[in-house]
Amino acid sequence: MSSKHSPLTVFSDTKRHYEILDSLRGVAAVMVVIFHIFETFSGGDHLKQIVNHGYLAVDFFFVLSGFVIGYAYDDRWGKMSLKGFFKRRIIRLHPMIIMGMIVGAIGFYFSASPIVFPGISSVPVWKLLLIMLIGFTLIPVPTSLDIRGWTEMHPLDGPAWSLFFEYVGNILYALFIRKFSNKLLAILVFLAGCATIHLAVTSPHGDMIGGWSLEPAQLRIGFTRLMYPFFAGLLLSRICKPGEFKHAFLWCSLMVVAILSFPRVGGSEHLWINGLYDSLTIILVFPLIVYLGASGKVTGKYSSKISRFLGDISYPLYITHYPIIYIFTAWVVDNKVPLNQAWPAGILVLVSSVILAYACLKLYDIPVRTWLAKRYMGKGVRHK
Repeated sequence: MSSKHSPLTVFSDTKRHYEILDSLRGVAAVMVVIFHIFETFSGGDHLKQIVNHGYLAVDFFFVLSGFVIGYAYDDRWGKMSLKGFFKRRIIRLHPMIIMGMIVGAIGFYFSASPIVFPGISSVPVWKLLLIMLIGFTLIPVPTSLDIRGWTEMHPLDGPAWSLFFEYVGNILYALFIRKFSNKLLAILVFLAGCATIHLAVTSPHGDMIGGWSLEPAQLRIGFTRLMYPFFAGLLLSRICKPGEFKHAFLWCSLMVVAILSFPRVGGSEHLWINGLYDSLTIILVFPLIVYLGASGKVTGKYSSKISRFLGDISYPLYITHYPIIYIFTAWVVDNKVPLNQAWPAGILVLVSSVILAYACLKLYDIPVRTWLAKRYMGKGVRHK
């Protein structure tokens, strides 16, 4: 656990952070960007996808979130109101949601493509602004306003769908599940785990991909992907006391990279095998990684710097990178650029995404959250 306050928080009474868990979120966020870069060349065929299981980073984020929520808030409810909890979560999460939509709107027309996004260049400005304003609230955009043809909840910033479910998890926790006994919570987690296995092994594609649309099937995927990992993380924070695990940052990072990079298993004839890989990774491996990460300490000057940097950019990177992916995808598809020629541009996408995330963090996210904390939390703000 970090002995210092992280710039990830602006509240003076925030508990010390599990610095390794923050950094693992950053490792997973980088893997998401790499996954999306390679996804451009898969032609929609999940079997051909390089860095094949990068989509599982979302489920890993949910485990981390549940664990951190339980650690940070479970013992505070005697002195914290529902209003106070929701204000804290909105101040933490929402500024970057707004920034993600702004970045998406700015990059919208640069991703025009007659093949990938036909008709995008004819979208009127008023419609674009309306979708951006709806996106600011994180309320899913109605399908009647779909402008990309991908039926995304947020067509300007695709990954915002997972933040929608993150909010749902926070609401369920604050209103109901925080009151659950450990036994009742364990029952909920068990049932959610069964639902996870069933969804994964019976999926038409043999995986957990999905959740970004208002279609009933997609909503089922989204809620299933939320329920087990988020509340398993919460249960883990309650029942497991972190131990001591040396070199946790290194080993946990390697585990995350290996799991998310792992090739497709089972092939096209045995899709259920890959579904089993997905579900068992979510149910068993991700909670183990979170426990090991919580049990370690970052030592060494350079390790601390790398760990903190990854933790700091994790959320901004995740929520702002996809508008750049839209542009990259349009360029690759329209010009039929193969991977062996497009890799320099792919590296540029990754580097640009990290730079954009860091700029958003320093120039926007931290200043805005500090102002909001001063304005709406009074003495809760931490002055540097």
